[in-house]
Parts: sequence; C-alpha cells; structure tokens
Amino acid sequence: MFFNSIDFAIFLPIVFVLYWFVTNRNLKLQNALIVVVSYVFYGWWDWRFLSLLFFSTLVDYSVGVALSKEERIGRRKLFLLTSIFVNLGFLGFFKYYNFFIDNFISAFTFFGASMSPRSLQIILPVGISFYTFQTLSYSIDVYKKQLEPTKDLINFMAFVSFFPQLVAGPIERASNLLPQFYVRREFDYHKAVDGLRQILWGLFKKIVIADNCAIYANDIFTNYTDYNGSTLLLGGFFFAFQIYGDFSGYSDIAIGTARLFGFTLMQNFSFPYFSRDIAEFWRKWHISLSTWFRDYLYIPLGGSRGSVGMKIRNTFIIFLVSGFWHGANWTFVVWGALHAIYFLPLMLLNRNRLSKGTVAQGHWLPTLKESIQVGSNFILVIIAWIFFRANNMEHAISYLRHLFSKTLFSLPIKDLWAINTGKHIIYLTIFLAAFILTEWLQREKQYGLELTGTKIPPLVRRMIYFAIIIACFVMNGVQQSFIYFQF
Repeated sequence: MFFNSIDFAIFLPIVFVLYWFVTNRNLKLQNALIVVVSYVFYGWWDWRFLSLLFFSTLVDYSVGVALSKEERIGRRKLFLLTSIFVNLGFLGFFKYYNFFIDNFISAFTFFGASMSPRSLQIILPVGISFYTFQTLSYSIDVYKKQLEPTKDLINFMAFVSFFPQLVAGPIERASNLLPQFYVRREFDYHKAVDGLRQILWGLFKKIVIADNCAIYANDIFTNYTDYNGSTLLLGGFFFAFQIYGDFSGYSDIAIGTARLFGFTLMQNFSFPYFSRDIAEFWRKWHISLSTWFRDYLYIPLGGSRGSVGMKIRNTFIIFLVSGFWHGANWTFVVWGALHAIYFLPLMLLNRNRLSKGTVAQGHWLPTLKESIQVGSNFILVIIAWIFFRANNMEHAISYLRHLFSKTLFSLPIKDLWAINTGKHIIYLTIFLAAFILTEWLQREKQYGLELTGTKIPPLVRRMIYFAIIIACFVMNGVQQSFIYFQF
C-alpha cells in the first residue's frame, strides 16, 4: 500500500477512528489493533510474506526472552547467533542469492570452466532490509544488557510491524519505540496537526518533486547517448532530487503518521544537500541506517581508533556494507566505495567533525567559503548518485564518459524541451526553486513545513497548505513507486 495512493487515503482515516474512538480506553487493545492494521498494510502488497514477517518477529522475541533467563556467556552467544543467522539468512537469500550465484559462475567462466546458471525467480519482500535490521538491533541490545527484553508478544509485534515505518523506515531502535507501546497515549491536537503538516510536506516532496524529477532522470539515464554532457549532469541533478524527495518524503509521511497516533519516530533526514563535506552529509542522510551501521558495525570494529591502517579498513568496510545493503549490484558497492574515498581525507586529517552545526546558522545567507563547500560536496554526491542510478557498471562508466566530454559546456535547453513537451520543465523549475528555498529557510527545523514556534498568521498558513495541495494535484502525473521499496 503506497502512502500516495487512494487505498492509503481510505485506510488511514479508518484506522485513526478505530484507534482513538473505539480502542482508546484499553492500551492492550490499541496495541493489538496496531498489529492487525500493520499486517493488513503489509499484506496489501503480498499476503504470502506475512509469514516471513511473523517468523522473524517470533524468533527475536524468543531470543529476547531466552536471554533474560540466561547468564552463561556461551548460551547467550548461541541465542544471539540464532537471531543473526535467521535475520541475515532471510535477507541474504531473498536479496543476494542470485547475485552471489551469478558472480560465482562468472568467476569460474573467466578461468575457462563451464557452469550452468542456477538462478531462481525470487521475489524480494518489501521492507525486509528495514525490519530485519530493526529486530536484529533489539537482539543485540538485549544481549549487551543495554535493553530490558519484553515479555509482551503483542507489544513486540507492534514494535516490529508498526505500519508507518515498516516498509522503508526510519529503522527504529527498540530503546526508543518499544517503550512507547507500554505508555497510555492521549490524543494531542497540536501534535496531530503537526503530524498532518509533515505528511503534507512529505506528499509534496514525493508527488511534486520526486515523481516529476523522475520523468527527466529516467529519460536521460535511459537515452544518455542522445544527449550532451550538460544534460547528463542535469540528469544526475534530477536523480539527486528524485531520490531525496522520494525517500525523505516517505520518512516525513511515516513520522507524521506516527505522530497522529501519539508516537515519536526519529528524524531520518536533516537537509543533507546543505552539507559542507561528506561526513556531514552522512550525519544528515538516512540517519537511522548510518547510525545503525555506526553502532553495530563501525564501533565494534574499532571505529576511528587504532592505527591508520585500521581506520582505513573500518571506513571502507562501513561504506561498502552500506552500499551492498542497498542492493545486489556492483554499482551500489562502487557507490559506497566512492563515499569512502570522499570520507578518508577528512578522517585522516581529523576534519570529519568540523562541520557539526547547521550551515550559516543564525544567518540568512552562507559565507563564500560555505557556498563553495556546499556546492562542491553536492557535485561529489551527484557523481556518486550516477553509479547508484545506473543499471550496471558499464552503464555508469559510459554515462560518465559522455558527461565529461566537450559537450559538458553546451546548453541543455533543447534536450529538456525534447524530453517533455509543453511548459512542464518551467513548472518543475519553479517548484524546485521554491522547494530548495523552503528547505534552506527551514534548515534548523525538523522538516520543511514545520511551523511550530513561528509567528505566521493562521490565514497565511492556510494559504500555504492550499497552495501545496493544489501543486500536488497540478503536478500529479504517472505514479512512481517509492524507490526504497526495492531495498
């Protein structure tokens, strides 16, 4: 079920009414309702994978209960390994089986051996990368005795399957989300209104920005040999805003929806394209995943401690694994490796934590130095996005070869008009400019439309909401699925 679908527009009010007006007097009943509607939400895509979600939940719940009764180190490690094996086993099979088989065959073919491919027609369960990491972090935290295991199966099922963030995050920690299922929730009008605002902003990012940028990004990446270098650079620009609007828009809708039901989810994006270096970018992009890898992989490996060689090793491991998490394709691995290369000089020179505050904090405009830093970092990010978007390595390298040609300095106007006739590119340019300006002005807030604490008159607020709704209808073209559903 897509957030930007008619199905969800009907589903959400029904759940809201049942939650606040039917089950509101009984906390256990409320949590049970969350489980039921979350399973309906997930099963709307393919009901067959509900058993996989339930089994993964049951394993980690059982591991948590077993760890609460066991003090022997050997047994505790065995329980933890069970959780790791089940979660990563499912993820590895559904997401990476064909990748490893195909590359194994290619390696033997390279050395002259002949092998028959045994690839399977495997359907990747939506959201498996997200909920497996969420349940796995629970088991690890319980094993480390950093979290008290739950004995309530319904609450744990609600934590794992909570429908706003089940499919594409944020990847919540049990220490933040799970305790919220034990506390009675009271309806908060102001909190609900703020949630609706964030939902509206997320829909704007998805429908107006991401889906319309996708029209140009898809055409340019598909027919890149027909366009000049400047158009290919714009293709990377359009994809950068497509994936940002798409993924952060999903997170905004998820966080806003959770707020409607009295829950607080972690911020997943913090205006990452205004970052002054790649270290700051990763502190602001997909925060729930980057902090997950930091806490459960990077720090256990030694982090930035130890010799220079260990620092370099740990940096490459964290970025390569992050790239591979996104998909079974070498393009994602190279995307991760590029970010590692960007990050290394900062780390080796101890400059990776210099840009910790908000750019131009307390000022309307950035300094010349900050402008150059933000602009150059954004270009580096776009180059990396080309590998992320490309179908394969050959596609990515060829795309870059055509981009960095003498036509890079030619005008792309004719190419853009040829992609979509009419005034669409003009409207998109206006909305993109308005979007970037809004994000810049709101960069110290939690999201672009957050108006808490502002002195904007009620009439002006309503005009802003109305304008965004109109924009969503005017620019609503072909519905695009959320990009991160495939991860």
